[in-house]
Amino acid sequence: MNKPSEKKGFFATLEENPSADTFLRGLWKDNPVFVQVLGMCPVLAVTNTAENALAMGLATAFVMLMSNVLVSSLRRFIPKQVRIASYILIIATFVTITDYAIMAISVELHKSLGAFISLIVVNCLILSRAEAFASKNTIGRSVLDALGMGVGFTFALLCLGVVREVLGNGSIFGLALFPDTFQEWIVMILPAGGFFTLAIWLLLFNIINQKRAAT
Repeated sequence: MNKPSEKKGFFATLEENPSADTFLRGLWKDNPVFVQVLGMCPVLAVTNTAENALAMGLATAFVMLMSNVLVSSLRRFIPKQVRIASYILIIATFVTITDYAIMAISVELHKSLGAFISLIVVNCLILSRAEAFASKNTIGRSVLDALGMGVGFTFALLCLGVVREVLGNGSIFGLALFPDTFQEWIVMILPAGGFFTLAIWLLLFNIINQKRAAT
């Protein structure tokens, strides 16, 4: 007798595709913030508003994408002895480009992000992807890895930024959501609010993953 075929979920089917799995790993399974807990400095410092969170997430994703492409392209030519220094130089180049681009787009946004744009250079997430993945894989797979990790990082920052801005300012992307009588939770836009919000999201993320693993 033939065994009845088992129905697979959408994500389970995608995970069987190597290319899709490379992307989804960064988006959910190995999310850089909610799973690997990397890049905590910008996660806690610039997520007091959704706009800042989105800008920092996109800036980090761009730097990671371009760095992965260049590292993967040059992986056979960079001597092992100077690979880390070379990766940092590549990352710093794209961070500088990003810094000037944000300044040209919005001086106010550039001031809001402050020194945290330059600190993308030392974001352990970008350097770890360059060393652990881009230096060992093709350009195509490196692009998928960077996109997955970049989108996952941006998603995590937005999760924090939206909650903190809604509760702390009563708005989202600067648009008021509540009447003037709404009492803002000032603590949410302070550093302590970042820790509280991150803890709640980590708890929710772990609960979801545990339920998915149990099914």
